[in-house]
Amino acid sequence: MTTAFDPIDLAGTRLANRIAMAPMTRSRADGESRTPTALAVEYYTQRASAGLIVTEGVQPSAVGQGYPNTPGLHSREQIVAWREVTDAVHAAGGRIFAQLMHAGRIGHPDVLDGELHPVGPSAVAAAGQVYTLGGPKDYVVPVELTGDEVRATVSDIAAAARNAVEAGFDGVEIHGANGYLVQQFLSTSTNHRTDEWGGSVENRVRFAVEVVRAVAEEIGPERTGLRISPAGTYNDIAETEIEETYAALVAAIEPLGIAYLHVTETVPGTRDLTLALRKQFSGTFVLNPFTEGPTSRAELALIEEGVADIVAFGRLFIANPDLPARLASDGPYNEGDQQSFYAGDARGYIDYPALTPAA
Repeated sequence: MTTAFDPIDLAGTRLANRIAMAPMTRSRADGESRTPTALAVEYYTQRASAGLIVTEGVQPSAVGQGYPNTPGLHSREQIVAWREVTDAVHAAGGRIFAQLMHAGRIGHPDVLDGELHPVGPSAVAAAGQVYTLGGPKDYVVPVELTGDEVRATVSDIAAAARNAVEAGFDGVEIHGANGYLVQQFLSTSTNHRTDEWGGSVENRVRFAVEVVRAVAEEIGPERTGLRISPAGTYNDIAETEIEETYAALVAAIEPLGIAYLHVTETVPGTRDLTLALRKQFSGTFVLNPFTEGPTSRAELALIEEGVADIVAFGRLFIANPDLPARLASDGPYNEGDQQSFYAGDARGYIDYPALTPAA
């Protein structure tokens, strides 16, 4: 029987176990250069016992930034800074993918230093507010991307993938979930286009497919992953034709032979769809499962049952840098300080203790 603690070959990259650290925004990058700091080097290195680390969302272009103090992969300075992270993780025996996240309409001109404006598939604002350094502010109506700008955005993401490989990452995960740009194209609530990028299911999945194709061509399919959140409502997203949309998306990317598909279940009642996508996708299947309460060791049974090849954990990894060891012994677990989840200094970031040898 396969267990979470068995190694796995991820399209040629050997992972020591089947426990992944899910991508989580921590908003601790340098505010001016959007580079990871020495604290980030320590943060990711502490968690190198994960079979796979997927970084926080990294903007592939300046206009793709959604929140203050998040890192990018579109400048030479950022590449150099990320190299310190990847070298340290590899020295500790870990494997790390960069999550490329274009926030689309989720953002604010103040986050973009007032020089740029959030963009999206259509000029439809999200309900709610976004955090800025000046406090919470209402989301703005995004600028609708032209056809040429859509294609340029695909190129931007592929270029960021190339930068990620130069920075030493083992691969990249394209963020197609949680109401950010890729899912904005998938959803009829945010995509009102009538050109080749909107309308029918085939057209609405086109942007996601072209991004995956461009990244796979740029750095190799074995270094390319995609994260999706079918039926998710985060960031004021609403989806229709859910089964048809995601079946069409997976059918289109299946021939590309990418390293993995990462499904995050953000709402209850989607397990049947997860199982259908699992059956449809022949590559490695990563699952960030929906649970009624906090995730726990119980979710590792999903690997034994064949529901997933790898299970991803989020918040547990924030407070437990040595999470695989804690899962193996079923605890004890540190409690996370939610007040320090987003932004701040070393507190609540790199000061959670690991298990002592006695424990």
